[in-house]
Amino acid sequence: MSILITVLAIIGGLIALVLIVAAFTRKDYAIQRSIVIDKPRQDVFHYIRHLKNQDHYSKWVMVDPNLKKSYRGTDGTVGFIYAWDGNQKAGKGEQEIKNIVEGERIDLEIRFERPFAGIASTPLTTETVMPGQTRVTWGMSSAMNYPMNAMLLFMNMDNLLGKDLEASLSNLKANLEQQK
Repeated sequence: MSILITVLAIIGGLIALVLIVAAFTRKDYAIQRSIVIDKPRQDVFHYIRHLKNQDHYSKWVMVDPNLKKSYRGTDGTVGFIYAWDGNQKAGKGEQEIKNIVEGERIDLEIRFERPFAGIASTPLTTETVMPGQTRVTWGMSSAMNYPMNAMLLFMNMDNLLGKDLEASLSNLKANLEQQK
């Protein structure tokens, strides 16, 4: 019986330690990735401002071929909402266009319901590298409430989400560069 009490005390102590550390650790994260696309800035911007086009380049949308989608508003304008409900990998949530700076920046807010609740800001920016070349930068920032922020101690969000951003940007580049 004393071994069981010792094991339970150790487990309880470890949980308490993680909770104490979580109270003093960061709660937010931010990542971004960029890619250069051989297309003029206006062409690239016009394509990415329409959220329905993410069906063709976003890794997160492509993980579930049976994803249920719904839309509210006019795509490519502030207030447009793209909602999804998918398998375990895709989850459930919606994204909304919050702001557009024509030719330069689109600010999206993603509201996750499943597999976990959360809100993330995901700006997409475009800049001319040289005539006919555009750098697209896709970012993501969010915060995790206590005690969920303890996961940030064990997970490298830059590596975890960065790979998905890189894959999505590579898909975007391939799609746009194939268009005439």
